[in-house]
Amino acid sequence: QVQLVESGGGLVQAGGSLRLSCAASARTFSRYNTGWFRQAPGKEREFVAAISWSGSSTYYADSVKGRFTISRDNAKNTIYLQMSSLKPEDTAVYYCAQDQTLFRNRLSYTRDEYDNWGQGTQVTVSS
Repeated sequence: QVQLVESGGGLVQAGGSLRLSCAASARTFSRYNTGWFRQAPGKEREFVAAISWSGSSTYYADSVKGRFTISRDNAKNTIYLQMSSLKPEDTAVYYCAQDQTLFRNRLSYTRDEYDNWGQGTQVTVSS
């Protein structure tokens, strides 16, 4: 199974920016849609953004639309989440996840359709 490793989390003030990365261990990663999810303490893991295997399509949760940008570099087996105008409510552990279906032709915001997860990276936004 492809290993996913997130990085780039940290502590930032409200209004600041961070860029998260998710590096995959195998080139087969480029054949799958990929998503970012987040989980705040005491809350369910929620969808943040997704990108198609080709990088041509993206989809965002309403809560981050216009502030976050998902992208991928298949040559580097890496996806990114550029986060700007961060708010304290963005504080969470952020996870990248690989869709369970090869070359799926639609983007999913449902956790159950992702079956390979990274270990997560903590993002803390102070007010």
